[in-house]
Amino acid sequence: MIRSVLLLLALCMSVHAKLALLPEKVSLTGDKARQQLLAVDLREGASVGLVGSVRYSSSNPEVATVSKTGQITPRADGTATITAMQGERTANAKVAVSGVGKNWQWSFRNHVLPVFSKQGCNSGGCHGALAGKGGFRLSLNGYDPPSDHHNITRAARGRRIEKAAPGRSLLLTKPTTAVKHKGGRRLSPGSRDYDILAQWIIGGAKAPKDGDAKLARLEVFPERIVLKPGEKHPLSVRAIYTDGTEEDVTPWSRFSATDATVAEVDKKTGEISVVGHGEGAITVWFSSQIVIARVTAPYENRIPQSVFANAEHANFIDDLVLAQLQRLNLKPSPRAKDEEFLRRVYLDTIGTMPRPKETRAFLADKTAGKRERLIDALLARNEYVDYWTYRWADVFLINGRLLRPDAVKSYYDWIRKQVENNTPWDQIARQVVTAKGESTNDGEVNFYSVHQEPEAMAENVSQAFLSLSIGCAKCHNHPLEKWTNDQYYSFANLFARVRAKGWGGDARSGDGKRTLYVMAKGDLIQPRTGKPQPPAPLDGKPIPVESTEDRREFLADWLTSPDNPYFTKAVANRVWAAFFGIGLVNSVDDMRVSNPPSNPKLMDTLAEFLVEQHYDLKALMRVILQSETYQRTSVALAENKDDQKHFSRYYPRRLMAEVLHDAIAGITDVPTVFDKLVLTDGSTQDTKAYPKGTRALQLADSSVGSYFLKTFGRNERAITCECERSETPSMVQVLHLSNGSTLNEKLKSKECSVTGLVGTEKNTARLIDEVYLRCLARFPTKREKDGLIGVFNETPENEQRQAVEDLFWALMTSREFLFQH
Repeated sequence: MIRSVLLLLALCMSVHAKLALLPEKVSLTGDKARQQLLAVDLREGASVGLVGSVRYSSSNPEVATVSKTGQITPRADGTATITAMQGERTANAKVAVSGVGKNWQWSFRNHVLPVFSKQGCNSGGCHGALAGKGGFRLSLNGYDPPSDHHNITRAARGRRIEKAAPGRSLLLTKPTTAVKHKGGRRLSPGSRDYDILAQWIIGGAKAPKDGDAKLARLEVFPERIVLKPGEKHPLSVRAIYTDGTEEDVTPWSRFSATDATVAEVDKKTGEISVVGHGEGAITVWFSSQIVIARVTAPYENRIPQSVFANAEHANFIDDLVLAQLQRLNLKPSPRAKDEEFLRRVYLDTIGTMPRPKETRAFLADKTAGKRERLIDALLARNEYVDYWTYRWADVFLINGRLLRPDAVKSYYDWIRKQVENNTPWDQIARQVVTAKGESTNDGEVNFYSVHQEPEAMAENVSQAFLSLSIGCAKCHNHPLEKWTNDQYYSFANLFARVRAKGWGGDARSGDGKRTLYVMAKGDLIQPRTGKPQPPAPLDGKPIPVESTEDRREFLADWLTSPDNPYFTKAVANRVWAAFFGIGLVNSVDDMRVSNPPSNPKLMDTLAEFLVEQHYDLKALMRVILQSETYQRTSVALAENKDDQKHFSRYYPRRLMAEVLHDAIAGITDVPTVFDKLVLTDGSTQDTKAYPKGTRALQLADSSVGSYFLKTFGRNERAITCECERSETPSMVQVLHLSNGSTLNEKLKSKECSVTGLVGTEKNTARLIDEVYLRCLARFPTKREKDGLIGVFNETPENEQRQAVEDLFWALMTSREFLFQH
């Protein structure tokens, strides 16, 4: 299958590009409408460059004319065809014109506010600031049109506009600096933006109305672009409104690049400049809607097509990753050796190192399918339950600084039960969202004990289950996403009737019991309007405000629906990132439209697979682990060394704090005693909740004191965000490993495995083997072994233990040990 797919792709790539006009269909309404056409070379739906030296003509100049640069101007109602010619090549665009000669006026909502947004007038650093600037306040990015209209036309005694003499309006004299303006020159007299404001004032400065056409969707042309570094390409942006009208809004759109190492974009004009190799995206923002254009810049490697056609593949993951690597000219690294795979799959799946006995057995096994059998065995182990309970506890914020000990235990036990039973993710989400009962008996209730306000409930449900941060929309329309202030309060109103006996104040006070119930009435007020928003999921249909049903049931239905565009992708991306160290969407908590996946088709297919598997997370993990993509070596090739996000190889990363701690404790056989809780004020109190032998990955509570875990970036579980965890190496970490107590005291302990090895293993070669197997899950190379045998032979008998300790120390402070690879 993969060979035929890739061969077909290779054949398609050889197809000549065709001349095309974008957009291919144009609708112009009113005398003021304009549309800029782009003449491009199109191959397989992607533009491979702007075409120069094009001659334009109109089939019906009485209806629409076209300039030498491709801008269409309406002349009369009717239809026309615009033709672009370059040599013998031609391309057409159909044009429909209506409303010419009618009393058409600029809209405050759809034309005036976009001018302010483009010029930065309503940005957070200018009049869009909470307190405004210079006594003039606008809503951030124009999220509140009625308020903006009032402040422009009525506030300050209405002196900002002069209907009888528009040119004397402060709205025009300030941004042109005819009157002193601290914001500098923003408009030029006679410019289109100036004329829009002036003509709006001449037309009576009409206010926005509820019945006005509103933006329905945004389109960008071209959607996909393939270029080389150094090449440029413009974009065209079109708005489609609820009344069916369309407009070229490129001049008023805002542009930004998601990966500046691949492509940059002129924020004013939208012209793309490719600066490096890889795939990136350009984000286009207009009136709180976002659309993206993807940019591909293939690497300059010369890789035979046979490399991809003959590459090993296990499942759809490999098919889709290889297809992208082929587009980018990135060579996939070969399969990892058994010892590399063994250590990796243990640490990624169960968070522990393989024991020497397990390593010997796996490396000695020469039968087919041994990797698949190992994967199944690991997914069935108790350590798997410990590890994934801990990871989900990060998401659900089990934190003794927020909950009483009984509630912590109840919450942890509930999560552990779900992991142990492999409860489908949609059922887990439903149980959390619709939780009721008493917090020490019904563990899932503690999600609401941690988040006691409707706004906090909404924000954390969104973050935990959708990987969407909507907090910015609490005060104004989200500046980086499409979520509006009204949508925020509609979503939060779904939780307005959630109550609990014992809520209020410090969640740790009293006996920790919180009995959750739902009222039949009650709403959250939208502060801007003084009225409740109809309760509704994000982008979902509202339910009647007067309905007495538990609104969370409605939310749970929407949340877990296979049609939900966020839910399944969010968890699939979290699981993917747990195994690869980087998500298809990175970071995993930030699945904005403006933060697109590195491989969109793979993201979609993983989500589809998870739905087909009825949200069985083990099934998702299994297909990831079985893929050749996961099983590639981490050793970079010359042809993929610069790749950081397309999975041409496995990317090394530092072990997470708890895994690293448990590796040290497990290798030395000296457990850490966890007997202190760190309180909010920094003081400590004793705890007997964790008996000797408890591993870091078995700790229910992030408030358990541990200098090692804190130093190595443990997630403190203060907010629902993977950003709370740090896996970045630091000098403090280096010093702690070299001179700190954790490793050095364990090596000196009589309980340490060093004691047993020195006392029982007199064969130096076998002793060295055992140390390497314990620390690195591999045998030493011949060079390593021969060198160490020489060292041990020269070491006096009474210093043998110190020599073994030194070997342990050297291996456990090495990059090979500290990193997953």
